[in-house]
Amino acid sequence: MLPLTNNNTSELNETAIADTIASSMNLVVWNDEVNTFEWVIETLIEVCNHTTEQAEQCTLLIHFKGKCAVKTGDYNTLKPMCDAITERGINATIEEVQEA
Repeated sequence: MLPLTNNNTSELNETAIADTIASSMNLVVWNDEVNTFEWVIETLIEVCNHTTEQAEQCTLLIHFKGKCAVKTGDYNTLKPMCDAITERGINATIEEVQEA
């Protein structure tokens, strides 16, 4: 096996960073004064495959905190979910995960 050169190491590091960034996205659902708890819960169960308990907890966080990251993953996975949620009249966005 050939030793890694700086070029190869640099390329590997860039690939690792790109993979980390790509999977570090949150699907965020925002509170509004229009949608009912029942509708948001049903949507999270159907679109995000949440359990009833997960959907209820997320809905309470959305209501009291103004938003909740309901799913984490890469953009390509979250985009269809975000579209499905917004098509149901619920505000949702995809955001980068914020490091603490």
